[in-house]
Amino acid sequence: MSLVEVDALHRVFRLARRTEGVTAVNRVSFSIGAGEAVGLVGESGSGKSTIARILVGLERADSGTATIEGVDCLTPARGRAARLRRARAVQMVFQDPNGSLDRRLPIGEMLQRTLRLHGRSASTAAARAEALRLLDQVRLSERHAAAKPHELSGGQRQRAAIARALAVEPKLVVLDEAVSALDVSVQAQVLDLLAEIQRDSGVSYLFVSHDLAVVQQLCQRTLVLFRGAIVEQGPTGRVLDTPQHPYTQLLIASTPGADWDPERVVRDRMTFTQRMAVLSEE
Repeated sequence: MSLVEVDALHRVFRLARRTEGVTAVNRVSFSIGAGEAVGLVGESGSGKSTIARILVGLERADSGTATIEGVDCLTPARGRAARLRRARAVQMVFQDPNGSLDRRLPIGEMLQRTLRLHGRSASTAAARAEALRLLDQVRLSERHAAAKPHELSGGQRQRAAIARALAVEPKLVVLDEAVSALDVSVQAQVLDLLAEIQRDSGVSYLFVSHDLAVVQQLCQRTLVLFRGAIVEQGPTGRVLDTPQHPYTQLLIASTPGADWDPERVVRDRMTFTQRMAVLSEE
């Protein structure tokens, strides 16, 4: 049995003055195995972040199912115990680490509070030792433990956010554009760190990104989203090296590289858009 099972997940946003609404997630189904990293790629507006937010309980689904280790993660968590249980199943690392870091607290104190909240440390001394171990795991030091988020660099803040997510020993970590705001050299360091953590802990990742090179480096499988629906999926090497769907081909052609031709990309995009418009009318 897979760790994560998502079946026919559907979400429509109702907008003022538009009775039909906008379909953000269209009958999406996929699974994630234990210890597996799965990439979720697509352009802005494709539904990637909506799926991520649904899995961690920040957004509701209109229909479908989603489970982590067989436990329903779509039903709103009622009560403290249920909320803590969900937090131990899935954690999220945001593009902006300030989304999960308390700017008023030093990083070490923030981690200690998280550990005590989830019953992972019986004493203050044990919580401090575990907080330092978590920081060492993400290649931060005791000096960083004494710093508040604004006193750290962007890469250091993201490492602290990863440590915050790992503090509860989740089964799944959802990373939503977690390295897109970082410099290329820092990106590579954080990706190496994530791969090392996965090897050591067996945690699973859902890695949401628009950057195909980043997904290729970290993920074993890749799902391609277009207008809220999965149009292609499979082993990352196969999907990115020999894409079958025209949209995947367009995404790859749009990525700057040695043979990148922006004028051809514009023409291909126009052709693709026209083709999809015809198909939607049929």
